[in-house]
Amino acid sequence: MFLGARRLKKSILTVVVGLCTSLSLLSCGGSSSSQVILPNRVLASQGVTATLVFGSLVVVNGQNDTLPRVSPLVQATSPGLIVVSPTRNIAATVDSSSNTVYAVNTSKQNSIGNVHLPGPTSSISVPTADPTVYAAVPTATVNGFAFLGAVEVLNFSTNSFTTIAASNAQTVVSNSQGTELLVFSPDSDAVTVLFPGAAAPPVDTSCYTNPPNQVCTIVLDSRLSRPVNAIVSGSTAYILNCGAQCGGTQQASIAIFDLGSLTVTQTIPVDAATMAYLNGSTLYVVGTPPTAPANSCTNQTTAATTCGRLDIVDLSSGTVTSSVSITDGYHSRMDLTTKGQLFIGSSNCTNIGNVNNPTSGEIRGCLSIYNISNGSVIFPPDNGDVTGLQGFTTRYVEYVAEGGQLRVYDTTKGILLINDFVPQGTIDIVGYVGDVKAIDFF
Repeated sequence: MFLGARRLKKSILTVVVGLCTSLSLLSCGGSSSSQVILPNRVLASQGVTATLVFGSLVVVNGQNDTLPRVSPLVQATSPGLIVVSPTRNIAATVDSSSNTVYAVNTSKQNSIGNVHLPGPTSSISVPTADPTVYAAVPTATVNGFAFLGAVEVLNFSTNSFTTIAASNAQTVVSNSQGTELLVFSPDSDAVTVLFPGAAAPPVDTSCYTNPPNQVCTIVLDSRLSRPVNAIVSGSTAYILNCGAQCGGTQQASIAIFDLGSLTVTQTIPVDAATMAYLNGSTLYVVGTPPTAPANSCTNQTTAATTCGRLDIVDLSSGTVTSSVSITDGYHSRMDLTTKGQLFIGSSNCTNIGNVNNPTSGEIRGCLSIYNISNGSVIFPPDNGDVTGLQGFTTRYVEYVAEGGQLRVYDTTKGILLINDFVPQGTIDIVGYVGDVKAIDFF
C-alpha cells in the first residue's frame, strides 16, 4: 500500500464527483438555492489546477469522509489558509492570488462578503463570534511613513478595511476577547501590542507618534529574540522566540508574557521555536535549529541530514523535560488527537524519496507524529508541505493537508485509514488542498 497509487478504476468517477462539487452541482442535479446544512461539516480550501479555473471552500462530510452534494461556500481562485472563530460561526479564508479575504457565516452556510487587501497576508485572526477579522499585511503602505506594514481591520458589510500601522507586520495573534492583538515582524526583536478598539479610522499611526497613544505599545525587552508567534491562554501569552533560526543572535526560547502589564516575566530556553501546542501545563514546542548538533537526526535511520526538534516544556517548573528529533523545515501546524498523538507539520522540509514511486526506498515528507504516552515518533510515507491539520472528538481520525492532498489517518493504529469512502487514505478533491478546518463541534 502506498499513497501515490492511482485508482484507475475509480479515476473517472472521482473527477466527475469532484467537478460536480466544485461547480456547485448546477450541471449535476444539485441546486445552489437549496443548501443542505450537514451536522458534521469540514471545510477544505481547494486551489486551482491546470484544468480548474477557480477554487472554493469545499464542504466535506466529516462523519464519513465524503463529498456531499452541497455547494461550495466560497468561489475564488486560490483559497488557502482557513481561520475559524472560537464559536465556529465565522470562517475566513485567504485567496493568495488576489490578496482577498473571504468570510462565511457557517450557521447559515452563506457568504458574508470579501475584502481586497493592499498586499499578501499569511496571518489572519477571527477572535470572537463577531465577524471582525484582523489581517497582518507586511507590505501595506502607510501614508506619511517610510516603512511598510499594517494590521488591517476588515469590515465585510462594506467590503472595506481600516488600517493600524505596524512595521512589517507578519503575524497577528489575538486574546480571547479580540481587545488585544500581538503583532510580530520577522526582522524585529520587539512585540507590537495593539488595542484595536482605540483605533481611529481610516488610518491609525499613533504607535509611531511621540508620545504614542493608547492604541499601540511597542514592547522592547532584551529577552525577546525574533519573536514570531504566540500561544495565548487567559491573561498569559507564551511568545515563541525563534532566535537563531530566524536570524536572531540569541538561543530560541519561550517568553512568558503578561498581557495585563505587557511585560516578560520569564524565559525558558528551547532548541527552536516557530510553533507550539499547549496541553494543560505542558507546552510542546517545535522548530528547526540552524546548526549542528541541535539539528542532527538523533536515533533515526533516514537519508535526511537535518532534522527539527520537539521540546516538551513543563510550565510548572519552567524546564524542558525531553527533546525529540522530528522532520525539519519551518513548522507552523500542530494538533493533538484524542488518542494522544501530536501531529506536527512543516513546510520547506527535506523530502526523501518519491511517494509516486514506492520502490525508491525511504519516503518521508514534512509530517511527524509524536506519541505523548511512549515518546515514539512516526514519519509517514508521504511528500510535501503540511498546510492543514484537523482532528475530531467523536472519530479517531486526523485530516492532514499534505502536498496538496487531503489525507485521512486512523489514529487508533497510526496508519492511513482505508475504507470504501477514502480509497488509499485520500479524500479526492479536485485541485490543491491548502488547509482544512472543522466548523461543527463533533
